[in-house]
Amino acid sequence: MPNDKVKNFIHLHFLVFIAGFTAILGELITIKAVSLVWYRMVIASVLMFLYIKIAKVKLNINLKSITRLSIAGIIIALHWITFFGAIDESNISITLAMFSTGAFFASIIEPIIYKRKIIWYEMLFGLIVILGVVIITQSEIKYLTGILLGISSAFFSSLFAVLNGSFLKKHTATVISFYEFLSGVFFITIYILCFGDGFSKDFFSLSLSDFWFLFILASVCTAYAFIASVYIMKTISPYTVVLTYNLEPIYGIVMALILFPEKEKMSASFYYGAFIIITVVLLNALLKNSKKLKRKA
Repeated sequence: MPNDKVKNFIHLHFLVFIAGFTAILGELITIKAVSLVWYRMVIASVLMFLYIKIAKVKLNINLKSITRLSIAGIIIALHWITFFGAIDESNISITLAMFSTGAFFASIIEPIIYKRKIIWYEMLFGLIVILGVVIITQSEIKYLTGILLGISSAFFSSLFAVLNGSFLKKHTATVISFYEFLSGVFFITIYILCFGDGFSKDFFSLSLSDFWFLFILASVCTAYAFIASVYIMKTISPYTVVLTYNLEPIYGIVMALILFPEKEKMSASFYYGAFIIITVVLLNALLKNSKKLKRKA
């Protein structure tokens, strides 16, 4: 059993690496954010459907649940669109640093959704996170659009995560994701038809490199990563999983510096601000864990 736990812990870090690599793929793929997310969700939906058929997962849920999951699907689509849009408008380092502000948004959204009191230290950490954002913004004002999109992405991600936490009480994670992916595809399709250029021949004219990068994004970084993260929770606590995923910006920024040194090299102030944000996120998770351990004791 200890060997299995060690293997799953290594697997978990590999999944976090994959999460950080998502931003790298966003930089490599040449199509715009909306089209990128449409392809990602279409391919992931097909792969998820194949998994459901093989695993014989039942998809029967009521209309009320489908409606709620559809709203969540739109939110995750907006998260991904703003995330890749932030990369287009700035770079990977800026996007991942802003994405780390999600913990602050979660500290506000969670009490509203679950009707609990706001925790004082979460708000304090939130103010410190804002300080980190201000430091980055002042030094990297040329990336203001990317910064705003990155913060928006963090907000949508936090809202999605909190909503998904309530859905897991009634449905399996596989069913939840499948309906969310489908609704995301439907939402983006309507957007493209009404506000975009439609599904022209150019829309489906992907370069070979874009096709393979998209397939890796949808299969490895979306469908596989999701199924695997559910599997490892059988031997690793959800807290450890969440805490480890907070390392995603670090992994991503380091990879970006190695792969795109000219574009990703930032000012010293950026790294000060990013260090403040990521440190606060980790401290928040550690503090929560210590309180849980005291309650159990």
